[in-house]
Amino acid sequence: MRLTIWGCRGSVPTPGPDTLSYGGNTSCVEVSLDDGTNLVLDAGTGIRRLGFDLLDRGARRVHLLLTHLHLDHLEGLRFFAPLWDERVTLDIWGPPSPLLSLRERISRSFSPPLFPIDLGEVPAQVTFHDVPRQPWTVDGARLLADLVAHPGPTVGFRIETMTSSFAYLPDHEPALAGTIADRSSDWISGAAIADDVDILLHDAQYFEDEYEERIGWGHSSVSDAVAFARAVGARRLVLFHHEPRHNDVSLERLEARARSLVGRNEEWPALAREGMVVELP
Repeated sequence: MRLTIWGCRGSVPTPGPDTLSYGGNTSCVEVSLDDGTNLVLDAGTGIRRLGFDLLDRGARRVHLLLTHLHLDHLEGLRFFAPLWDERVTLDIWGPPSPLLSLRERISRSFSPPLFPIDLGEVPAQVTFHDVPRQPWTVDGARLLADLVAHPGPTVGFRIETMTSSFAYLPDHEPALAGTIADRSSDWISGAAIADDVDILLHDAQYFEDEYEERIGWGHSSVSDAVAFARAVGARRLVLFHHEPRHNDVSLERLEARARSLVGRNEEWPALAREGMVVELP
């Protein structure tokens, strides 16, 4: 399994000279399996460059896994090149809603005045799926989705192969119910997704003092991200969903804070950055 980060910024894209090191595109992570399966996590603005790359590689089937439908995780879909290629089969998976289907909710961003082309007119063969309550398989991978603490229907994803496991929780506030270290894993949001995982990508949008002013917004402080990783037994932690106001210097301080909390001289936790590639055995 190989992970490639195409976007790791939270809330809104932040292009500019102060965000070059870690990137300004919003959430998008590619998971490549040894059998050639392409799984894409979220459709933030990072998905635009990924789309051209997938077509250059000859991809003809893509699975897009959406954690939720806030705009920073969906705004790149309209500019995802495989969506506009009639040779491509695109399966879109996302959280269910009791009010509208996944297709109906996504269609809102494909209508005037937001966009001139209706979703029904795209050339690719698109199928929409509510994520199942039970684990399911996509080619060589076992997938699990579960609801997590974040405003609106939101899920995290776990992807497993025979040799490795990966959990993706980009928008998550497990401390909303109280101190993480004081609770058993059965009572921690997202624990079922991340239990004993090889690598965890987790929301770490705020420093601790910033989080105190934003409790209930659906995001985590760096210390809560570390506490969550420790509680679920994750072997590696990648800090994700960077605050738009944090420039490269601020993010380096956040990474240093995370490593000080771990208390060991290791390369993990690490900050997500655009172009980052993580190989799992």
